[in-house]
Amino acid sequence: MRGRGAACPRPGPAGSGERGPMREYKVVVLGSGGVGKSALTVQFVTGTFIEKYDPTIEDFYRKEIEVDSSPSVLEILDTAGTEQFASMRDLYIKNGQGFILVYSLVNQQSFQDIKPMRDQIVRVKRYEKVPLILVGNKVDLESEREVLSAEGRALAQEWGCPFMETSAKSKTMVDELFAEIVRQMNYASLPEKQDQCCTTCIVQ
Repeated sequence: MRGRGAACPRPGPAGSGERGPMREYKVVVLGSGGVGKSALTVQFVTGTFIEKYDPTIEDFYRKEIEVDSSPSVLEILDTAGTEQFASMRDLYIKNGQGFILVYSLVNQQSFQDIKPMRDQIVRVKRYEKVPLILVGNKVDLESEREVLSAEGRALAQEWGCPFMETSAKSKTMVDELFAEIVRQMNYASLPEKQDQCCTTCIVQ
């Protein structure tokens, strides 16, 4: 399933009409195998939970989303978590605008695996402040937790990005996650706009 496949207007200048042309965002979902990347993406796009684990090579989805009264289209690339496809990540990262880094909070190793992926994003983008969200998935399995919330928060603070705990199964914070990555991508473009219009603005 690939979300809504209808052609959508390309991004245009803000403020042109009540709705205006829809902006398009390319989001890449990264994480090691079995952490629930596909389950999160499919839950967001279709509202259903995938029970069976079937390793992904690459899946592409489109979905319209309205965030803060502004409609846009997300192009979501659900990537392979297995190591034999790791060489493809550079291309995914190069083309992506925002990144969702997912680990399973019931698997400590998946939390460790996420760190070099963020390093790879910074290396490919050559920029530290890439729009990114750190996600601990499978919060419905609280009794099996191996990664504390405090560990996730500390890593996100180190990276300067938002942190969320989600459950694809119970749809906990799934819609909020994709709305937040849209906000992060919007924020990322603000300093550039401010620099163009106002030399006295100080961006924190």
